[in-house]
Amino acid sequence: MNITLLLYGLLNVLFVLFLSPLFISLIKKVKAYTQKRKGPPLLQTYYNLAKLMKKETVYSENSSWIMRITPLVNISALLVASLFVPLLVIPQPTDLVGNVILFLYILALAKFFMALSGLDAGSTFGGMGSSREMAISALIEPVIIVVFAALAFAFKTINIPDMFRDALTSSALVDPVLILISISIFIIIIVESSRVPVDNPETHLELTMIHEAMILEQSGKNLAMMELSGAMKQMLLMGILINILFPWGLTTEFTPVAILFSIGAFLIKAIIVAVIIGLFESSVAKSRLFRLPGLFVLALFLSIVTLIIEVFR
Repeated sequence: MNITLLLYGLLNVLFVLFLSPLFISLIKKVKAYTQKRKGPPLLQTYYNLAKLMKKETVYSENSSWIMRITPLVNISALLVASLFVPLLVIPQPTDLVGNVILFLYILALAKFFMALSGLDAGSTFGGMGSSREMAISALIEPVIIVVFAALAFAFKTINIPDMFRDALTSSALVDPVLILISISIFIIIIVESSRVPVDNPETHLELTMIHEAMILEQSGKNLAMMELSGAMKQMLLMGILINILFPWGLTTEFTPVAILFSIGAFLIKAIIVAVIIGLFESSVAKSRLFRLPGLFVLALFLSIVTLIIEVFR
């Protein structure tokens, strides 16, 4: 393992860790603006996390070791997953990081422990949230597999950094096939980030909450880790969408000037995507649970079309 790969890992993980809460606040700000409200400051998520880190962690008397290790498993899984999605610098070809199949398994591991922790506390809301989350996961995870399979077919690789490298060196301005995949990935971002119309991260109403029900029994530092891991997951999925469709700004050179330019380019692209997510959430209503498969089928259909195009092209 060379020093460049170590520096890449450190830079990418720290970038995701410290920047991901910003986009949570930005989406809230956009939604508030569309509703003619002032909305929270852009640093509000950071303030919330800092406040939670100072609070005491309380456990239910019915909980076991699962409740205690779930926040650590989630934040650890997302830190490892951060190595798989280059946001600033594309590392040299390596077998150590970047496999898209392993990336999806890591995200599934975090979700699995989150659902277990919802059941572990013994609360009615937690069990309801875990049940709903697993029902949705049973529908969306096959779709995610097909979407990323289509992405692998399009780039002829299952390595995420290689996908970004091919997109960066491509002569085409925007590949129409990638637009189809990008729509599917956008739907995955909405689903995996528990956003409207699938879920509403702003509510604690028992009839609508899914993600919030699973972490309702978490508190203090544990809740901060769960919230931070959710923000990191959203940013990583946004990074995949951004860097396959608009890879401009990514660099293969590990120099200060190139990295600073990459940071600026990524911030501009990520802010645009966050604004689009906020506008999308503001333009649709929360869907009933039995209507969600229609949204998933759209992502599946577009990815299957992509596979057909790639097979016969």
